[in-house]
Amino acid sequence: MSPAQFSTAVLDWYDQHGRKDLPWQQGINPYRVWVSEIMLQQTQVSTVLGYFDRFMAALPTVSDLAAAPEDEVLHLWTGLGYYTRARNLQKTAQIVMAEHGGIFPHDADKLTELPGIGRSTAGAIASLSMGLRAPILDGNVKRVLARYVAQEGYPGEPKVAKQLWDVAERFTPQARVNHYTQAMMDLGATLCTRSKPSCLLCPLKSGCQAHLLGLEIRYPIAKPRKALPQRRTLMPILTRAGEVLLYRRPSSGLWGGLWSLPELDDLPDLDLLASRHALQLGARRELAGLTHTFSHFQLAIEPWLIRVEAAPSAVAEADWLWYNLATPPRLGLAAPVKKLLKRAADTLATEQTPGEQP
Repeated sequence: MSPAQFSTAVLDWYDQHGRKDLPWQQGINPYRVWVSEIMLQQTQVSTVLGYFDRFMAALPTVSDLAAAPEDEVLHLWTGLGYYTRARNLQKTAQIVMAEHGGIFPHDADKLTELPGIGRSTAGAIASLSMGLRAPILDGNVKRVLARYVAQEGYPGEPKVAKQLWDVAERFTPQARVNHYTQAMMDLGATLCTRSKPSCLLCPLKSGCQAHLLGLEIRYPIAKPRKALPQRRTLMPILTRAGEVLLYRRPSSGLWGGLWSLPELDDLPDLDLLASRHALQLGARRELAGLTHTFSHFQLAIEPWLIRVEAAPSAVAEADWLWYNLATPPRLGLAAPVKKLLKRAADTLATEQTPGEQP
């Protein structure tokens, strides 16, 4: 197919089968498209739907996001993972307000100068909300194009990525670029899936080199696999009167800026933590372990539920607090920490004796 035939086939398919009722496709503006694109990085549409609606209800404009407390932003993001995205989201909102008068730059290259916005995300914002001709190469589009041209090499390698960007640029049309961009994402999400692609329904099957070779699953070439390193940590769930002791992690690094349970190498280290916060500890029990997989390692979490018999009414350090399990504050929590707090609340509820106050 020529580039014109390619884009025409894609747009014809979109008119009949493309998704047009997603929340961020309603009341389209750069802010809504930008937030949705950041949420959709490494995350499926079905997961993002609820998060997007809650986020927009709480922070409907870029000025609202710029002015919001960081804890509120991280709370709204809790469970989506890759929390650097949320912090960059707020940084960008503050830059847009301070340096651009609350208006996103009307230029894909200038959009990439903002924190957390790469070339593909900038292309999506520019094409979907501004009608500018700008190619994209997110995971779905990368898969469609890599199969269409039978692209050799792992797309994460700079040389291979450049070749796919050249393909994306060549096929992006001048007209209806917003519909074309959405259509390409939809093709990858609904037909040209990782496994069991629906090639017979695809509008590009007559020119798709991977399909013609019968090698659809081979492309895009997978990243060479390496065994994930294993790490272990002990997380004490220090509880008193229905509250659990949490601390805010440093703003950079793993779970940056989120509230978390303390992490210890071994149980004897608990004495130092108790001394630091003047805690008198009581009964303790080990809960079922939890394994959390990050992109570059696996973390085995060993949780211990520990009663605090006596403690000051407030912790001395600003980055520590007593988290109320019954009426939790709006804080950003890492997904495994949220699970462990739920597990602790359930355990405490079953342990409560008749007539005992929580």
